[in-house]
Amino acid sequence: MMMLTPRTETSTGWQIATPIMAVLATMIAGGLLFAIMGYDPVAAIRTIFWDPLFGPAASYSRPQLLVKAGPLILIASGLAIGFRAGIWNIGAEGQYIIGGICGAAMALAAYPGEHWWLLPAMIAAGAFGGWAWAMIPAMLRNWFGASEILVSLMLVYVAQKVAAWMAFGPLKNPEGFGFPGSRNLQQYPSASNPELIAGTGAHWGVFAAALAVLATWVLMSRHIRGFHIRAAGLAPRAARFAGVRPETLVAFCLGLSGALAGLAGIFEAAGPAGQITDSFGSGYGFTAIIVAFLGRLNPVGILLAGLLLALTYIGGELAQLTMQLPAATVQVFQGMLLFFLLGFDLLTRFRITRGVPA
Repeated sequence: MMMLTPRTETSTGWQIATPIMAVLATMIAGGLLFAIMGYDPVAAIRTIFWDPLFGPAASYSRPQLLVKAGPLILIASGLAIGFRAGIWNIGAEGQYIIGGICGAAMALAAYPGEHWWLLPAMIAAGAFGGWAWAMIPAMLRNWFGASEILVSLMLVYVAQKVAAWMAFGPLKNPEGFGFPGSRNLQQYPSASNPELIAGTGAHWGVFAAALAVLATWVLMSRHIRGFHIRAAGLAPRAARFAGVRPETLVAFCLGLSGALAGLAGIFEAAGPAGQITDSFGSGYGFTAIIVAFLGRLNPVGILLAGLLLALTYIGGELAQLTMQLPAATVQVFQGMLLFFLLGFDLLTRFRITRGVPA
């Protein structure tokens, strides 16, 4: 019979192969699902993965790839650092929302004045808001031993309520004819995050994501803090003997991932989204978890995974318009991708052998 035998060391080949296998398995399973639902599976897969880049609407959808990938890569870069240390921030969505609120509040407090320093101040406020929201689970874990998984996740729903309160209350546009939502920051030149290179979709958030990938690589491969993070993830008890303080590491990893999520939030609020609404959360914080694992917690892998998941967003929207696929298409694909990735991930730690159980 077939058995799973532990490997003596992690297989590098399987670490590279399993994300590719997970993507292919997702396409096959997704195609079968579409066939069961009565859609042409080949046309659906082509619409999601091919048409956004090379189809008739590519001139519009191709720039959106960077718009969608920017926040995913930015958030996933921070999450990956904590995950490698065994610190599980599942609430990046909440930190993203709070970061967007804090940055937008900074802009609206200065409205309608035009100031050169306003956008940098908004970016700083967004990063601080995400950091502060992430420090809540950090402090509760350090002081009381609370699970950062549960606390950070529950704070997502609190952040959503805060966004709704802001949209209907303190940040509500007084000239919005009673509709919830803040002023449109895209119409406020000093506070907007415009496209920097025409036709590419690249705004300041995209450049921040690229810098985050580079900074993450430097941190993890060239800095003593990166050594502490890797040591804590591989052997927590041995890391303590090496001088690693768990409390400091928890605060650093959660704070950094929260700050990057907050940055993604303000870049989105001042750019593509344009305003704070009661539904400001877009799911980027949750999808970034898939990006981090699909990218093997590696900066380059995260960059590629972010582009792939962004493609599923754009392709899913295109499939809704052209084939009337259900709106949940994107979530189904992303869920399948994580499912298959976790399943195939066993092959990095175990090998399939024939034998008789002892």
